[in-house]
Amino acid sequence: MNINSIKSTKNLLKSLTVVIILFYANYSNAQSNEKLAKASQNPVTNFFNFPFQNNTNYGVGPHNRTQNVLNIQPVIPFSLGSKVNMINRVILPIITQPSPTEDVSSTGAGDLLYTAWLSPAKTGKVIWGLGPVIQLPTSSGREFSSGEFGIGPSVVLLTMVNKWVAGAVINNIRTFGDASTNKFFINYFINYNMPKGWYFVTSPIVTANWNSEQSQRWLVPIGGGIGKVVKLGGKLPLSMQFQTFYNAVKPDALGSWQTRVQFHFMFPTKNMRDQMKALDSN
Repeated sequence: MNINSIKSTKNLLKSLTVVIILFYANYSNAQSNEKLAKASQNPVTNFFNFPFQNNTNYGVGPHNRTQNVLNIQPVIPFSLGSKVNMINRVILPIITQPSPTEDVSSTGAGDLLYTAWLSPAKTGKVIWGLGPVIQLPTSSGREFSSGEFGIGPSVVLLTMVNKWVAGAVINNIRTFGDASTNKFFINYFINYNMPKGWYFVTSPIVTANWNSEQSQRWLVPIGGGIGKVVKLGGKLPLSMQFQTFYNAVKPDALGSWQTRVQFHFMFPTKNMRDQMKALDSN
């Protein structure tokens, strides 16, 4: 990635942060940090979400270098009437990738992923969403992603019981082109929420490349960490978390450990703000 591209990415992140703060500045959120923590853990919650998830993989490639993947993944819900919500999620990865032959790394953008879940507006004990996931060829080069168009099914399932939030996001994407990749993805999550916005979390990302040999097909991390929800300026909810994972099953090119740092800004949709104001007036 050239210097201008890096500057553009930094300016985009600054602009998104400013927009979020300005949008939210005049709204006083009456929800407790505990409730906000549970809302941040729900992929189909009725909030606008702006997570910045940074994943660092150690000991990658023949020279044991560090791979870094920053996922910029806004989630924007829309109401499609009184019965159905459409949850739109975009993931744009910014990747620092070690060379498979030399002791150097390069940085660029990966392919963009867009998911559109349809979810019932009135939820029960199990919250769910179903829809397509689409891969758009935005990759800066083949070292970062396949650079091909792809599509597949995606589903999200979760439940909330007392202080627990548990569920999974599952998809499988097949691309069309010279690489013709076929990859499975499951991000399961289990959260235990505590007072004052603290929570324990485990949310590893398990992947499988169906085109690889059996011994090189799966990546299965195990681990977890801790998070906390705070309110910036007493108003803007921000969920922060840190996790560490051990790669119990992995391809030979990857190391044994990875870490994740996530900053998750969120603010409610108009319908959610109206509901919260109604609760406050009762």
